[in-house]
Amino acid sequence: MFIDEVVVEVFAGRGGHGMTSFRREKYVEFGGPSGGNGGMGGSIVFVGDEGKVTLTDFRYQKHIKAPNGENGKSKGMHGANALNNYLKVPLGTIIYNYETGLKIGEITHHNQELVVAKGGRGGRGNIAFATKRNTAPKFSENGDRGEQLKIKLDLRVLADVGLLGFPSVGKSTLISVLSNARPKIAAYPFTTLQPNLGMVRYKNHDFVLADLPGIIENASEGHGLGLRFLKHIERCRIFLHMVDLTDENPYEKYQIINEELGKFNKDLLNRKQIIVLNKADAIDESEVKKIVKKFKNKEIYVISAASHQGLNELLDKVIIELDNIPPIVIEDDSHEIYELEEDDNQIDVKYEDKVFYVTGPKVLLHFERTNFASEEGIMRFSKQLKTLGVEDALRRAGVTNGDTVNVYGFEFDFLD
Repeated sequence: MFIDEVVVEVFAGRGGHGMTSFRREKYVEFGGPSGGNGGMGGSIVFVGDEGKVTLTDFRYQKHIKAPNGENGKSKGMHGANALNNYLKVPLGTIIYNYETGLKIGEITHHNQELVVAKGGRGGRGNIAFATKRNTAPKFSENGDRGEQLKIKLDLRVLADVGLLGFPSVGKSTLISVLSNARPKIAAYPFTTLQPNLGMVRYKNHDFVLADLPGIIENASEGHGLGLRFLKHIERCRIFLHMVDLTDENPYEKYQIINEELGKFNKDLLNRKQIIVLNKADAIDESEVKKIVKKFKNKEIYVISAASHQGLNELLDKVIIELDNIPPIVIEDDSHEIYELEEDDNQIDVKYEDKVFYVTGPKVLLHFERTNFASEEGIMRFSKQLKTLGVEDALRRAGVTNGDTVNVYGFEFDFLD
């Protein structure tokens, strides 16, 4: 089954918690703190795989998780970093933030890696907080939460050469003859239901050939498979526009396909296009010449995919053009690059039911790092809130001495 769009949720691993411990060896008079740091949480990483052509692997995989980092240990030993979760995707996969529509990145090369969700930083153990003024800190940090987001994977087939044409003009036959692809071939009255990709090797040249379905009359208006597969033609450097010589009006069919290309994207009409008149073995040579004249001196190759007639001449032309046409780079202006790390110092204060509720990205970060089982940890959290400007924000909101303040479920009385 060919799947080119999926929506999944990704959960990077949380960093391991730092440890609070002290050296207790015999004859060691001033042991001091010995709690190690937690390990990094695992990240979600997508990897390009030229052997994949569909997103089928993600059809039933709606939640993707990476492991958490290991907690810190005594004797100054750090917890192990978690392994990243690597997921293989086809070349041409674009990843978007589903909630915001912002573009996270794109996979275009084999083994290219893209970090979609970063694992959380490991919490520091109490050995990291030892100073001359506080030689025996009794607190440590919790690990940071890994990034969590819903993403959309959008596959746009990467092919050097794309086959255009109505159903049953011989596109599937041609790709099966020239490459290692083996599509189902028959006189279907409807279009192929999925793109077929094949690797063509000819005279020390390799290129990817694609049979691109969905392009029929009024496809740009939603007829047939509509726009679902039209997007796959945008990366092709060359179009082989196949026309059936046995059709009633071959030139009219050629014009219809070009009209659909223009309706979808006018720039595609400027792309290199080679006209391929197929099934030459099925009609008289005199009839072929009459049809060729209708195309008015356009670049035409007459072939028979079934009997291999004229294929070498066509391939010679294709490799010459590919040597002179650089890869197509599509700039998507409707999306911005999504930055995984944002420095957001916003603090929000909301008064409800006689309680001041404080929220904000940095406040949440320090809250989750705090180990509230430690009195020193709570005192440190209080100082961090003041440094962040929470106290000033509360005063602006009208807080008075003795009012209740709630920070993500942690409540305390405000003391002026």
